[in-house]
Amino acid sequence: MEHPIPQQPDPQYIPDQPVPHQPIPQHIPQQIPQQPIPAPTPAHTIYSNPVMVIGAQYCLPYPVDLAVVRKFWALTDGSFAVTDINGTVLFKVKDKLLSLHDKRKILDPAGNPLVTVSEKVFSLHEKHFAFRGDSTDPKDLLFTVQQSSAIQLKTTLNVYLANNTKQEVCDFKVKGSWTERSCIVYAGETNTIVAQMHKKTTIGSVLLDKDKFMVTVYPNIDYAFIVALIVILDDINGNDSDD
Repeated sequence: MEHPIPQQPDPQYIPDQPVPHQPIPQHIPQQIPQQPIPAPTPAHTIYSNPVMVIGAQYCLPYPVDLAVVRKFWALTDGSFAVTDINGTVLFKVKDKLLSLHDKRKILDPAGNPLVTVSEKVFSLHEKHFAFRGDSTDPKDLLFTVQQSSAIQLKTTLNVYLANNTKQEVCDFKVKGSWTERSCIVYAGETNTIVAQMHKKTTIGSVLLDKDKFMVTVYPNIDYAFIVALIVILDDINGNDSDD
């Protein structure tokens, strides 16, 4: 007598029983609504550490506004002064000294030389060298500034720090119009602004034949270094405020 083969349970069969409610485990990720694209980080926050070229004391954790004033009334040994917004002299710029390499000196308020700027004469692309203190010795070189091309409608300068000996890529770049006092200093080949100029003309400045413009230096950037760049810009453009 043959016994019936037992039937295997149907794998698709689901018993008709109520399924108890199961809470969603907390570890299962929930669907997140689409978020707006984050805005770019403001340029002035990119340097969290001081960018020192001349001295750590000139690197402040907040923006610094400087005023560049020609024919400063209290200045007898220089061509212009750099003050804070309250008129306190921070730097004095001494006139060129006649030599094979034209020189200008940036002095502290007490008259001590901080930087000596020397121009390389008879260079196809105008070139300037900034040295520490009163020196022009290569071992005291701080940075070099060179025009990007021999003929320029707008100012474009490449800045190479002393340790950038190959000078294949600049460390800073200066672009803009000296005539309009609207030059901007960028970090390398980027669009990150580290300092910018803007003209400030008042009735008093016109009557007294003074040229005054402001420079805003971004946080943690060596503002004495930016002043040295302003001196070189002034030199390249013939020290003429009416250019």
